[in-house]
Amino acid sequence: MQTVTLVYLVAAVVAVFVIAAVVVGREAHRLDAVAPRSVYIPEEAGEFVAEYLPPESQARLTPDDLEQLLKFHMRWLHSKGLQPTNVVDRRQDITTPVVISETNLTGYLIGEAERNGVEIIDDVDVVNVVDAHLAYFEAIGAVGPRADDEVGQS
Repeated sequence: MQTVTLVYLVAAVVAVFVIAAVVVGREAHRLDAVAPRSVYIPEEAGEFVAEYLPPESQARLTPDDLEQLLKFHMRWLHSKGLQPTNVVDRRQDITTPVVISETNLTGYLIGEAERNGVEIIDDVDVVNVVDAHLAYFEAIGAVGPRADDEVGQS
């Protein structure tokens, strides 16, 4: 009787292990194909960028100016296809690399600021905001690898 019980116990342990291994393996494979989830929180981004800015830029930019520049940046990213609307469990399907040129982005932000009445005292402040915002993206894991110099820029 004890031998039969022992056999059933061993069979149950093996069955549980096999089921767990299959489930864990399947989920690991599924998650490997899905883009990592990076959550952009506007308030957190604003605080991060404000703290990251050099003191001179902090003194010249108001919180509203900074918020507007961050919104313009996010709109620019959306126009480049880098801020899709449906990102939950989205497969990594980027086939063409998209390269962000800080120079083009800075020019875009300066133009948007002028069109929308955001008073920028010094263009260096916009450059500092771009650097700080990109540092925030890197901190939350929302950026890919650096591109080679040979790749075209957007």
